[in-house]
Amino acid sequence: MTRDFDVIVIGGGHAGAEAARVCARGGARVAMVTMQRAAIGRMSCNPAIGGLAKGNLVKEIDALGGLMGEATDRAAIQYKILNRSKGPAVQGPRAQCDREFYAKAVQDILAGEPNLTIIEASVSRLAAGSVALSDGVELRSRAIVVTTGTFLRALMHSGEAKTVGGRFGEPSAETLSDSLRGLGLRLGRLKTGTPPRIAKDSVDFSKLEPAPGDDVPRPFSILTDRIALPQVLCHLTYTGAPAHELIRANLHRAPMYSGQIKATGPRYCPSIEDKVVRFADKQRHQVFVEPEGLEHPWLYLNGISTSLPPDVQDGVVHALPGFEQAVIARYGYAVEYDFVNPQQLEPTLAVRGVDGLFLAGQINGTSGYEEAAAQGLMAGINALRYVRGAEPVILRRDQAYSGVMIDDLVTLGTEEPYRMFTSRAEHRLLLGCDSVYERLSPIADALGVLDDERKRRIDARVNRMRTARQLAENTSLGQQMRRHDVNINSFVEKFPELTEEELDGVVSQLRYAGYIARQEREAQRVAQDEGLRIPREMSFSLPGLSREMVEKLSFVRPVSLGQASRISGVTPAAISILRLHLRRAS
Repeated sequence: MTRDFDVIVIGGGHAGAEAARVCARGGARVAMVTMQRAAIGRMSCNPAIGGLAKGNLVKEIDALGGLMGEATDRAAIQYKILNRSKGPAVQGPRAQCDREFYAKAVQDILAGEPNLTIIEASVSRLAAGSVALSDGVELRSRAIVVTTGTFLRALMHSGEAKTVGGRFGEPSAETLSDSLRGLGLRLGRLKTGTPPRIAKDSVDFSKLEPAPGDDVPRPFSILTDRIALPQVLCHLTYTGAPAHELIRANLHRAPMYSGQIKATGPRYCPSIEDKVVRFADKQRHQVFVEPEGLEHPWLYLNGISTSLPPDVQDGVVHALPGFEQAVIARYGYAVEYDFVNPQQLEPTLAVRGVDGLFLAGQINGTSGYEEAAAQGLMAGINALRYVRGAEPVILRRDQAYSGVMIDDLVTLGTEEPYRMFTSRAEHRLLLGCDSVYERLSPIADALGVLDDERKRRIDARVNRMRTARQLAENTSLGQQMRRHDVNINSFVEKFPELTEEELDGVVSQLRYAGYIARQEREAQRVAQDEGLRIPREMSFSLPGLSREMVEKLSFVRPVSLGQASRISGVTPAAISILRLHLRRAS
């Protein structure tokens, strides 16, 4: 049996949900293939969305018509702006979520798309333009988006025990890796992990530090008028000498140190055993105690991801203040899985040399829901453009954190799980949440993926903020706002129609106007090199270029001189030669 679609999306995680929804919104007939329909939108690890730079990604997704912000606001039980005491360029919105409500929200949003068909099956073979399912059905389409998360030849580790699977209770995708290799792709191995879950009623909260959210929740989506769910309190506790000594005494039983796991783990979200070794001088490590949901009986211990054996995990948890009598409901574990070197992709996230095949999410070497979702949305948009025979959409580094991330991946590649940080963006003053709808929503509107209500709300917000900014600039108030010691109450009183988020945005734009203008000028200079396009068929065997430079350029195959200049090891002299050649050829 054969079934035809315009786009096939493989995977039901955050990347798959965004890709499927945007393609369906754009009018394409979409099939989403997932091993478990009930697992669509499931939060594999931390029940939270956003954070530093990650929150910006979620706002970008919302501005481009994606679903992550909507789903978060339907499931959020605590909102918090991180780094609120610092400048807006390094602040990050974050929301603790009810994991069951979040998955339901994603599934409900997808259920509202008439052009989307969800197929519960595993994939046995992948080729250009076709997908063979394990039940013998063949799906055909012009574009395929692969978003397999941590499920490619996945192996879970808990101490000496090993179990095939990409997530607790869920199977591994065992055959797709062979198909990807058959298409000429190079694969590697990465590792991620998760902490133990604790029975909530076994914890002594009187010994924990309270970690409250913001008094006024700040939604992620332009569609959200109010937060419907009750807001809850999170808590803090700390590891100490007893836990550290126990971990050191059992390192030989930890898969990362015994040699059982050979893949590279995330540098910026290390396991507790890795923290104890790498930061041996630290007397304690922070542990965020976060509820899995309003009625969920478990707590998530953010900060002690581990694959130590269960008996050691018992000892580590019981050494935490407040957890002396705690009951572990599920032990932590590590997952080892295949990924594709993303330097083999175009900036559109299309696989070079394979027509209509796109990759998004952890298969490209990233970590985190937000990074996956942003890739899924962009891969979906470009799959839709491919099907339509239209020009692709590539976000610039001065335009979006999503653009920074994708450019980093396809230009530099990665040997460890990639995580988005504000420090990765050289133009981060231009990438704040305050201007996200002005920057990105016109792109989504031109693509036809914004519904009327979202477009109306975006236009109203942009107009309110623009009007307030212009009025302030035409009075002494605009100059006053550039001083950090000025009380903004008088400004707030003049613009009661603005939300708190919009007020903060306008004040920031006025206060940092000079710095923003400087970064805009820098971005314009960089844009000159981005505008020098490199023909896809061009040979890099040019007079004056060393063999090493030719090999690096030929492997990445940059689409512009700007991208070429960011390839690791490509020298300024090589860029000068390439620039001269391109200008002569134009």
